[in-house]
Amino acid sequence: MSPPCHTSALLLVFVALAVAGAEQSEERSCDVVGDESSESQMERALLKKLEPLSHMRFNVTVEKGKTENYVYHFRVCREVNSTSHDFGGLVQTDRQNGKTTVIGRINETQVFNGSDWIMLIYKGGDSYGRHCSGEKRRAVIMISCKRGVTASSFSIISEEREKEQECFYLFEMDSSVACPAENSHLSVGSILLITFVSLIAVYIIGGFLYQRLVVGAKGMEQIPHFAFWQDLGNLVADGCDFVCRSKPRNAPAAYRGVGDDQLGEESEERDDHLLPM
Repeated sequence: MSPPCHTSALLLVFVALAVAGAEQSEERSCDVVGDESSESQMERALLKKLEPLSHMRFNVTVEKGKTENYVYHFRVCREVNSTSHDFGGLVQTDRQNGKTTVIGRINETQVFNGSDWIMLIYKGGDSYGRHCSGEKRRAVIMISCKRGVTASSFSIISEEREKEQECFYLFEMDSSVACPAENSHLSVGSILLITFVSLIAVYIIGGFLYQRLVVGAKGMEQIPHFAFWQDLGNLVADGCDFVCRSKPRNAPAAYRGVGDDQLGEESEERDDHLLPM
């Protein structure tokens, strides 16, 4: 093989290896149950909303006496072990013997939501065997709203395997991604208040500049319509005094003095007959 052909062959091999490595490094994401064309806009929006949690891993340990000692591994719309290519989104590991069981797979995902929660369901897990008529396991993860927290409190609530069908594992966790968007719109009262304060500010600043720069006023005269506001202040003070005083202004005093003007006029009947003649 000539040197140019040898170089081209090596380049082709490197390109093929790079493409294969890129395909392997790209993690699979959730695939909603049903045909891709049947996915609703709501389901796509919810999966997009869960994207901030996709890079995180969650684990919880459960011990029930000496017979059951498990660790549950969970990822949001990603495989727990991407090298195994089993689509396992929630996996159970037996700590006693190391056996791994897939509880639910991301290629059989269901998702829906409420006002402050998102329900993520992984179906198509490994078979129950003797329980639940041998059907496939299913993981139900309730994600509740908790503002200010990306993700926390991942735990298992229960495992329902005593039924004949529709058995499931129930998990829960808290996350801000499940919270509704906060309403940042201002109320009508707030808008009116802001408008009123803005108009007052424009009136005071504009009037002050006009009085100072155009009219040439000094001191308190720079206040726009100073005479009007001064008279208005006096009228308000008089009105408050009139309304708030406890008694009429012209009410007589509670007591009277003993001046000469209050002694009354001298009686015309005199006691002259008591005097000696």
